[in-house]
Amino acid sequence: MPREQLDVGVIGVGSMGKHHARVYNKLPEANLVGVCDDDDEQAREVAQQYATEAIRQTALLERTDAVSIAVPTQYHFETAQACLDAGVATFIEKPILGSLERADAFQTAVNHADIPVQVGHIERFNPAVSKLAEIIPDLSVVSIRAQRLGPPPERTIDDSAVTDLMIHDIDVVLSLLGESPVDVHSAGVDDNRHAAALLEFESETMANLIASRKTQRKVRTLEITAEECYVELDYIDQSIEIHRNSMPEYIRENGGVRFKHESIIERPSVSNAEPLREELASFCEAAATGGEPDVTVADGIEALAVARWIELRSHGYQSAEPKLEREKEVLEADD
Repeated sequence: MPREQLDVGVIGVGSMGKHHARVYNKLPEANLVGVCDDDDEQAREVAQQYATEAIRQTALLERTDAVSIAVPTQYHFETAQACLDAGVATFIEKPILGSLERADAFQTAVNHADIPVQVGHIERFNPAVSKLAEIIPDLSVVSIRAQRLGPPPERTIDDSAVTDLMIHDIDVVLSLLGESPVDVHSAGVDDNRHAAALLEFESETMANLIASRKTQRKVRTLEITAEECYVELDYIDQSIEIHRNSMPEYIRENGGVRFKHESIIERPSVSNAEPLREELASFCEAAATGGEPDVTVADGIEALAVARWIELRSHGYQSAEPKLEREKEVLEADD
């Protein structure tokens, strides 16, 4: 018997939120009852496009079982708190919060509300990453290298390349390895519009991450060096290549000897799916059943903590404690 539809809404229908409205409008398990935005004209335009209503936030929360929050990061805490107070299951785009200062308070509020809250780390739902998650338990990982590069965006983004772009790869790396870094090294250019980080783990695995808003080509890749093989993942193409069993060989040719080095390349089958659709379908499932979301508030806070740690290190601060937000405030006061 088909499950009854969830009444859903979107708070904030700018560059990302309008895509939430688009996906909800097509999900069979969702009934898009409304959208809201501080820009009334934008809200009306998106509502008209996806056959729903533009209404105020209070009214939206009275009519919905679940909502997506896609407002600017600095408003995540207050907006999410209003959703929790209304008893509405909540999806929050990444980064989960603007700072770590209220992270503990937010986790406590979520625990007390006892309703599903999912964080928007969309790459977890990229079919290539899902396939990699099946492969990696069989690998002895030595290192991970991720690049998330692109030109300057047309819209204004307050978050640095670390908290806006690199945080995707931080979350993927932490989820794949199942552990947190024990040390971080980093450097940044132009207030971290181009940034690099090296994460060290207790398992002696390392992860090298680069994020940029200054590269005149869009690149989204992740590579794994393991004892057994070398894996290349392309987020954009949603593809994986596994290089293994490299075999050197000397071949006699025309009276001489030629060196030949070949490897076997495997290309696992990866399903073709839109990550945002998979992500919001997962959220609707959690909202409908009351189950734990695939990306929890704790996951979102951990990814943000590592991102902040990277930013602290890029400013020259040497503490090994990523969750001391006051340290960043001291740095900013000194700048």
